[in-house]
Amino acid sequence: MNMNELLMRPAPEAARALVGKILVRRLPDGTVLRSRITETEAYFGESDTACHACHGRTKRTEVLYHRAGTIYVYLCYGIHWMLNLVTGPEDDPQAVLIRGVEGASGPGRVTKYLHIDKSLNDCLLGDELALEDDGYVPPHVTASPRVGIGYASPEDQARLWRFRAK
Repeated sequence: MNMNELLMRPAPEAARALVGKILVRRLPDGTVLRSRITETEAYFGESDTACHACHGRTKRTEVLYHRAGTIYVYLCYGIHWMLNLVTGPEDDPQAVLIRGVEGASGPGRVTKYLHIDKSLNDCLLGDELALEDDGYVPPHVTASPRVGIGYASPEDQARLWRFRAK
């Protein structure tokens, strides 16, 4: 599958399709880390009260309005970096949070495992962080409500936009 086409999809579709793809992290010392994505969550625009862009364009959320394939990294609770991939058309703020990869379960552990921090924020997928498709399709992907979004509307909390390989 072409990764550009995948990332041009609406975030909920892209989130499901990213499960099973491989994240490739190239470190400055030449080390290459590859890990299959096992869990994602979708955030879908200004109307999604769980999405950072629900209050519109701000200095923090500007990245979400950039082109598909832009990397959005932010700090959560002042402790953990969160890795998101912008999806959909430019100026339509959508993203997929990478919640898990083989070897690291939980979005804070993913970034620690892959040595990802704010230095990749607003970069495009490419040399330092890339996606690969080796043709693997997980035999079963479950959809469930997103987690950690108690501030969102009940309707947005209930959306089945968290995807996990089983």
